[in-house]
Amino acid sequence: MKAIRVNTPGGPDVMRYEEVPEPTPKAGEATVKVDAAGINYIDVYQRSGQYKLALPLTLGLEAGGTVTAIGSNVTEVKVGDKVAYTGVPGAYAQYAVVPSARLVSLPTGLSTRQGAAAMLQGLTAHYLACSTYPLKSGDTCLVHAAAGGVGLLLCQIAKMRGARVIGTVSTEDKAKLAREAGASDVILYMKQDFEAEVKRLTDGKGLQVVYDSVGQTTFDKGFNCLAPRGMMALYGQSSGPIGPFDLQTLNAKGSLFLTRPSLNHHIITRAELLQRSGELLGWIRDGKLKLRTEFEFPLKDASEAHRALEGRKTTGKVLLIP
Repeated sequence: MKAIRVNTPGGPDVMRYEEVPEPTPKAGEATVKVDAAGINYIDVYQRSGQYKLALPLTLGLEAGGTVTAIGSNVTEVKVGDKVAYTGVPGAYAQYAVVPSARLVSLPTGLSTRQGAAAMLQGLTAHYLACSTYPLKSGDTCLVHAAAGGVGLLLCQIAKMRGARVIGTVSTEDKAKLAREAGASDVILYMKQDFEAEVKRLTDGKGLQVVYDSVGQTTFDKGFNCLAPRGMMALYGQSSGPIGPFDLQTLNAKGSLFLTRPSLNHHIITRAELLQRSGELLGWIRDGKLKLRTEFEFPLKDASEAHRALEGRKTTGKVLLIP
């Protein structure tokens, strides 16, 4: 079978489209024929070496597809099931072996491509809005990268929960998408100072929560946007990592909260995985949550897909199709 392999850390060109042995499931595992693999910014961190992993490796933590084989002691799925998963390496491939307890069966009416597009970014948006800071009516939140994969879903869930959403984006086209997703106000950060705009839009009162996936270029100013006892939820670092941080800042700026959550800690048990994914996929099935999936690349063009993602040329979800 074919897979995208990284033998040395670096830019998009280090990804190689190679022939590798087709995997065989062991006890508690299932083989999934991958119909679509989701691209996420964590893949960039792993490819570049910013996140240190043993090499060589097959990139990709998310996919949707069909179960083609199961190992012994598998009760969660059967051959022929349409499934999706996240948090298991090796999705940039024609086939992947996945622990069966990590597989989610897709509801009737949802395609495997929708499953691939929903899992990592959708579950991230879910835990941010429903658990990290559970948004409620009367809250105001700031969503950085509001037209990105997580951003568009986070805007929709935040509005669904009754919150006012302020988004930051780089272009007018992306601003339109963010508004359609539920942002009542959108800040063009290339032209406007987002801190000053947030203060203006909130009449100086500030926000209950900042959802920040950008990191280095937005982190410090984000604290100045928060109301007393507000929360900074840093869940990514697309502009680079955060340097040393003085915790006294949290006191000085209003007894603030700072958290650095990740998805894996919010789907530790199968019960929690099924609860979150069931709610998320149900919203998509019922038309309450819309996926944006117009950026699809053949598996062999994974390097091109990464260049588009890093160059901020994409919106919504980016998929690889084997």
